[in-house]
Amino acid sequence: MFSPEGPSLRELAVQALSSVERGYDLLAPKFDHTPFRTPDAVLGAVGSALRRTGPFDAGLDLCCGTGAGVGVLERVCRERVTGVDFSAGMLDVARERVRTRGPRISWVRADARALPFAPAFDLVVSFGAFGHFLPRELPGLFAQVRSVLRPGGCFAFPLVAPPRPGSLGYWTLLGFDTVMRVRNTLWRPEFVMYYRAFRLGDVQRELAETGFGVELQPLPEFGRRPDGGPRVRLVMARLPG
Repeated sequence: MFSPEGPSLRELAVQALSSVERGYDLLAPKFDHTPFRTPDAVLGAVGSALRRTGPFDAGLDLCCGTGAGVGVLERVCRERVTGVDFSAGMLDVARERVRTRGPRISWVRADARALPFAPAFDLVVSFGAFGHFLPRELPGLFAQVRSVLRPGGCFAFPLVAPPRPGSLGYWTLLGFDTVMRVRNTLWRPEFVMYYRAFRLGDVQRELAETGFGVELQPLPEFGRRPDGGPRVRLVMARLPG
């Protein structure tokens, strides 16, 4: 599951018993060698889809981690790119590893639920971060994204179809979420990381109630499920122009 350069089981245990912020600070130096980093195939597919929609002037990578999504933004944004994350450790790694000759890049430490920006962005993206937000937090999170977008701006993120009930993937995710819920019942501080809490229907409804128009684009690079549905969709949420 992890490469030799990734964290040991002991390191993962220490991280899992920390807060989310402290856990990612500890994980940061080895994060890119874990399955938690968004795969390059997903980043590339999203970048290709956004190039067909763009270009954009200013882009924001929400919960940017070590900066993998910033590489997508620099290919579709002409002027500037910003990465925001609440983990100082992850941002330190991003500053060290991400180099560009394209748009100017800046890194900001902040909570996605309280973004310190004016409406200055044309595109906001996010990769793999939504499991850290409880369903009741989605309205506030989406309102924050809306608050930093210019009129006509776009909020884009990939969403993988859930595994078929009864499949190995289904039981794996269910087991992981169950372990995390037990952990959070017995231990403080909480470590919010639930893979089954971000459901497409809830996401579409909350985005629409926040004022976004929502379009779903299949990412053909990942094919279709046996039922004919796409394995991965790109959610494109737009504000009125």
